[in-house]
Amino acid sequence: MEINEITKRIIGCAIEVHRTLGPGLLESAYEECLASELKNQNLNIKRQQPVPIIYKDQKLECGYRIDILVENMVVLELKVVDAIIPVHEAQVLTYMKFAHKSVGLLINFNVTVLKNGIKRYRI
Repeated sequence: MEINEITKRIIGCAIEVHRTLGPGLLESAYEECLASELKNQNLNIKRQQPVPIIYKDQKLECGYRIDILVENMVVLELKVVDAIIPVHEAQVLTYMKFAHKSVGLLINFNVTVLKNGIKRYRI
């Protein structure tokens, strides 16, 4: 499956979750519901995927985790915040870099219209 088709399906699932639940819940609730929607779309997902840091040829487990990794290609970082700030963007970009993934989506569910809470990144 092509990466653009995957991200389109992910966004559709996220919109469905947001339309059903609305804003105001905990991030863990959105993660659970989005994971369910993605599975219903027959997308392969991994939740809370560890992301080790490679430091001077040494693999270090520092507790970093991708919220959801879709089809082993797309990093999803979920938020429930008033506004996306640079540290959130840096987080998703760092996860993409260390996981060697070229596409990531930062999704903030704490918005009135979800389309305004989605940012796509490509490295």
